[in-house]
Amino acid sequence: MAWDDSSRDARPAVLISHAWTGRGEQEEHRAEQLAELGYVGFALDLYGKGKRGTSKEENAALMQPLLDDRAVLQRRMNLALDVCRKQKVVDANRVAAIGFCFGGLCVLDLARTGAEVAGVASFHGLFSPPGNTEGRQISAKVLVFHGWDDPMAKPDQVLALAEELSTVGADWQIHAYGNTVHAFTNPAADDPDFGTVYDADADRRSWQSLQLFLAEIF
Repeated sequence: MAWDDSSRDARPAVLISHAWTGRGEQEEHRAEQLAELGYVGFALDLYGKGKRGTSKEENAALMQPLLDDRAVLQRRMNLALDVCRKQKVVDANRVAAIGFCFGGLCVLDLARTGAEVAGVASFHGLFSPPGNTEGRQISAKVLVFHGWDDPMAKPDQVLALAEELSTVGADWQIHAYGNTVHAFTNPAADDPDFGTVYDADADRRSWQSLQLFLAEIF
């Protein structure tokens, strides 16, 4: 958790849900960036006890059980939200959540549960619905940053997500970046065959848009 301790005033908080590797430097850096903007950055650990994968196989082994049991994933996300709200420097009524890759799916699921968060933002996330939230109203505003050529979330899935969000009356936005694939915010992503490549323009544009989104919802 990162915040500017020059003030003791409670302030809005932003949960940060990690990619399939587990919480690491990328998520912690985002927490520090958010602290510099005047928020509390809360980089959650969905796997628990600092577990991290060191290969695609290990990452998949950590992520798959939560994809297979979305109810468990949703309970952990809501627990992280509850813990964040209890921190003295956090304004419990003003909390949002952002997520990267697998974390994007996690924050969308948090919204799908009807959690009372001001907004959620997914960066190159996965869109598959969980199967246990149909018809549930989404109170959180939803912002999605998506690489149009992402092989892990193809255009038909983008359209399906838009339809899902519209059906439940959500306030949603989808920003799609052309000639952009998965993991575009991760400077270490450089595997074209796997579909993960960093894109400095999409990274910059999405972060700027996030700041506008947070200013609006808070």
